[in-house]
Amino acid sequence: MNDGQTVNQAATGKITLVERAMTAVRDYIRDNDLKVGDALPGEGKFAADLEVSRAVMREAFGALAALRQIDVANGRRARVAAIDGSVMASSLDHAVATAQVSVVDVWDVRRTLELRTVGLAAQNRSEAQARQIMAAAEAMTEAAGDLARLSEADVEFHHAIAEASGNPLFHQIVRSFNRLMDVAVPRAWQTRQTDGQRLEMLELHRDVARAIADRDTARAVALMDRHFDTSIADLMRMREPN
Repeated sequence: MNDGQTVNQAATGKITLVERAMTAVRDYIRDNDLKVGDALPGEGKFAADLEVSRAVMREAFGALAALRQIDVANGRRARVAAIDGSVMASSLDHAVATAQVSVVDVWDVRRTLELRTVGLAAQNRSEAQARQIMAAAEAMTEAAGDLARLSEADVEFHHAIAEASGNPLFHQIVRSFNRLMDVAVPRAWQTRQTDGQRLEMLELHRDVARAIADRDTARAVALMDRHFDTSIADLMRMREPN
């Protein structure tokens, strides 16, 4: 295929060419058993093999980089990227912003995921991970008077549990809720207006951490379930008209 033909096809069916090029790169990664950090052939090699222009391959590489499937940097070859929850995060943020799903919907899904991750964490956590989870719970208590620090420690608490689950996909999915948690977590804490309400929730987080440290799966799951019962109830109250 000559350059003129490529340009004409790019003008009338550019998406098809780019998608075909993206599929070829993914196939190359799979067929050659490439792992994170492994280098890919250059755009020119793919362009020649697929009989498309470099412009098409450049766009395909750019799209794959935006999806966090490859890493592209000036001056070096593209490489296989590590899994990254930011793409899911962007989709979730868009879905909530455009009212396709509600924050309560998201928290309900989080509840399902985190009941599983906390159970796995109780089974699979290392000693270092158990200490990290407890440290995050303690950091929440220390930051009780500072909403920003408290919310940050709360998010870190859930990240640490997901990581301790031993399933990297759970960790990435929980991370994908970050943008929503940055808004929802402070709002949920604001509904706990009395010292007693805040202390009860802080103690609940410490109890979850202790259950994980004790490898008490049933207790860890029950406590996390209670945590989400309270959190979703708080969010629902926030939505009620005055």
